[in-house]
Amino acid sequence: MNEKLASLLAAGVFSLAAFHANAADKVALQLKWVTQAQFAGYYVAKDKGFYEEEGLDVDIKPGGPDIAPAQVIAGGGADVIVDWMPSALATREKGVPLVNIAQPFKHSGMMLTCLKESGVTSPDNFKGKTLGVWFFGNEYPFLSWMSHLKIPTDGGPEGVTVLKQGFNVDPLIQKQAACISTMTYNEYWQVIDAGIKPEDLVTFKYEDQGVATLEDGLYVLEDKLKDPAFKERMVKFVRASMKGWKYAEENPDEAADIVLENDSTGAQTEKHQKRMMGEIAKLTAGSNGALDEADYKRTVQSLLAGGSDPVISKEPEGAWTHEVTDQALK
Repeated sequence: MNEKLASLLAAGVFSLAAFHANAADKVALQLKWVTQAQFAGYYVAKDKGFYEEEGLDVDIKPGGPDIAPAQVIAGGGADVIVDWMPSALATREKGVPLVNIAQPFKHSGMMLTCLKESGVTSPDNFKGKTLGVWFFGNEYPFLSWMSHLKIPTDGGPEGVTVLKQGFNVDPLIQKQAACISTMTYNEYWQVIDAGIKPEDLVTFKYEDQGVATLEDGLYVLEDKLKDPAFKERMVKFVRASMKGWKYAEENPDEAADIVLENDSTGAQTEKHQKRMMGEIAKLTAGSNGALDEADYKRTVQSLLAGGSDPVISKEPEGAWTHEVTDQALK
């Protein structure tokens, strides 16, 4: 083979490779928080080639304390985001038309975790106490719960004092608050790892209190769904993502290892991620990706029942669709 022919063949191979690389449809996914097992299904789908099989090139963007997914997608920085439904519906009412296209999380992992020594043994004991609450859209389930209990959140002996909690457990460890917000899969275990024994804690799961709202759904902008090519891309994305989630449920340790490989910060530990994945699997269990309308209605009713200060002021219209999951689950 002469040099000229060899170079032409090499160029042809290169062009073919470039064509295949360009042929993949790009999807930017903005996560709600940092790289951790909470998002294992997406990392597994990418690692195992499930996205690639669908002809997708997915860019998974980690979140953080200064990143609001709704702002990212509104600004064109993502095609699809992971968000909690209370935040998404409140954002929709404010003019950013988010639509839930899939719901990988069936159950809520949100809790209030209290020191037993604070005297809190039931929600009746919240009055007069300081409670740690996350903000940036995460406060809505808490405010809704307090509305149900008819407990004011502006302090005083008949209300609760809300401590704006950072994304850590320091207020409980330092006894600045009787209770703090925790997730079953994350902050609760940080409290345990800090040396507080489970028997010295009292926990209230939002699920058990009847005020659970949907978490970690997939949302896009409403007008984008009018584009058939975009909708088809989301069908492929949801199908591959749910394949990733079910794989993660069945192989939790391997899924945790994949998450760790994708943690560029090096902040996560194997012990914490494997424990987290075990808890996350309980929350995704029972979901095939399609939003359960009863779960949606429960969330909406919870958010509307806010007395003089509801999270949303009216029942949303067009805030979710089965169009994507109906195609993805065929």
